Amino acid sequence: MERVIGVIPARYASKRLPGKMLLDLAGKPLIMHTVDRAREATLLDRVIVATDDARIADAVTAAGGEAVVTTGEHRCGSDRAAEVAAGLDCDLVVNVQGDEVMIEPAVIDATVRILLDDPEADMGTMACPISTKDEYEDRSVVKVVFGLGGVALYFSRAPIPHSKTGRFSAKLAPHRHIGVYSFRRDFLIEYALLPATRLELAEDLEQLRALEYGGRIVVGMTDAHSRIKIDTQDDLERARALLCRSTSS
Repeated sequence: MERVIGVIPARYASKRLPGKMLLDLAGKPLIMHTVDRAREATLLDRVIVATDDARIADAVTAAGGEAVVTTGEHRCGSDRAAEVAAGLDCDLVVNVQGDEVMIEPAVIDATVRILLDDPEADMGTMACPISTKDEYEDRSVVKVVFGLGGVALYFSRAPIPHSKTGRFSAKLAPHRHIGVYSFRRDFLIEYALLPATRLELAEDLEQLRALEYGGRIVVGMTDAHSRIKIDTQDDLERARALLCRSTSS
């Protein structure tokens, strides 16, 4: 049995950058950068792209990857990953967002280790320090607060934790959430069947559904995060520049 499977949800539709998974990035489709990064993770036994579009599946298989075409009726990436997980014989499933083109393989491995080391955890995810006021106040940056032992308390697009003075302070130790999740397979399948919750809908953050239903999410810390997530044309151009510099150095 393959114990740990990486699943990369990849929709064709994108509100701000249509068809972004197939856009050219340094000579190959954007999605394949994420696939190749995930393949470098030492704790994943297999990597599968879960997509709602045959064009993405064809591009992935043409590049030597593995893809599954899922139904189009999914609320979020983890629900799409759950559809794939239902047909797998494994212990853990890792959801790596398709546009995390520069995610460090070590971050994926660290997400897996959370569940290997903590038998009480239902989910694992990662975070990194926030160092600037602009990043702290940016609503596109998801923040997370967690208690002792790294157990998640809340995720939000709002600046949290928030000082009563309203001033940004490093002493508040704000953390940026990184969009990678490890799930116990059975928990993922059950989670995907649950109705959406009010906090999930209000913040548009799928992990809040797990918290509202009592799931235990443990957050690991890393400094190895590129902060490149591609949502706009500007993000794409920035990624192209970064990859160009990294290949020429």
